[in-house]
Amino acid sequence: MTGTEISTGTRSPLWRNVRVIRVALQVMAVVVVFGAIWILGTNLRDELIAKNLPTGFDFLNQPTGVTIADSSFKPSSPVWAALIAGMKNTFALTIVGIPLVTILGTLIGVARLSTNWLVAKAAAVYVETIRNIPPLLIILFVFNVVILPLPAPNDPATPLDWFVISNLKIVGPGFTSSPGAGILLIIVILALVAAVIVGRWRTRYSDQTGEHHHRMLWGLGVFAAIVLVGYVVTGRPVAFSLPVLEGRVITGGFGGLGSYFAVLAALVIYTASHVAEIIRGSILAVPRGQTEAANAIALTGFQRLRFVILPQAFRFALPPMINQYLNFTKNTSLAIAIGFAEITLVTFQLIGNGFPAPQLILLLMGAYLLFTLTISLIANVINRRLQLVTNR
Repeated sequence: MTGTEISTGTRSPLWRNVRVIRVALQVMAVVVVFGAIWILGTNLRDELIAKNLPTGFDFLNQPTGVTIADSSFKPSSPVWAALIAGMKNTFALTIVGIPLVTILGTLIGVARLSTNWLVAKAAAVYVETIRNIPPLLIILFVFNVVILPLPAPNDPATPLDWFVISNLKIVGPGFTSSPGAGILLIIVILALVAAVIVGRWRTRYSDQTGEHHHRMLWGLGVFAAIVLVGYVVTGRPVAFSLPVLEGRVITGGFGGLGSYFAVLAALVIYTASHVAEIIRGSILAVPRGQTEAANAIALTGFQRLRFVILPQAFRFALPPMINQYLNFTKNTSLAIAIGFAEITLVTFQLIGNGFPAPQLILLLMGAYLLFTLTISLIANVINRRLQLVTNR
């Protein structure tokens, strides 16, 4: 027998088998975690029973006794409706804020690499100043310095008669809807799907013929045509609306509380400073040869960024940007400092009205978990679409 064929014919004991040890440690970890949860849950239940507090969630159907500003919510509405209203306000901050953060952060990140000395230094000062200030201070600054000095609600400013601006509420042009708006929304979604299909078809056509795809023009044309036809067929259920001031009551238009805009602006300004650094580093990570190749085919500076640099930079930037999107969502809880009724403030108001804190805090944690997991899911799907596929 050769040296490589020599075998002892015995197996190592289970307590020395690496696979057995790994499985045993994982099982022990699961048992410890669930045991700790069981012990803590049992202690919490016993304390609630001892203090004659509810241990279930039946209180969700009880009237809240609280009001929510700029909302039709009534104190007689149930607790679960108040939590839904708070989640809607949190969603309103997130759905508007994340696109603004992406746009502003990208612009500042590109500006940091500008060949214009003044632009580059101004962007650097912005980033190094804002990202080192706690977001709560920025929210308080924007609210007290920008929003509160606006005209009082009993004498708001009405520039061009298109806006009604006060330190309580800011309203601008908007849209009014009638019952057919739901059908129109479905048509808009179908039009969007059709535009994507047409765009892909134009891409394949361009690959086969070598002609320019013009997929954006084709997609937008199909989208606009379908929406226009649907708008007419459904009886024009959406109409342009200007705000009308009658005493202290504002009808029509679209807007929100001043505290909403304070939180939105502050968090966008703060989070964009972090996104800008991610974009700057991602642009620097693109091989220099790509820029040289773009210059060699006489692309302008904008075309170089649009078609060569940024598409590759976003492949590096998106994973860390997802963390900033999650931070933005979680930081919306700081709106409690200026009284904006997002989910955290509503939860603490309910606790202050005597509803059980453990269950409400658990629901609050679940709400933020729902927001963050949804954002992570969507962003990770986009991230996978952006990744290069290599055949090995």
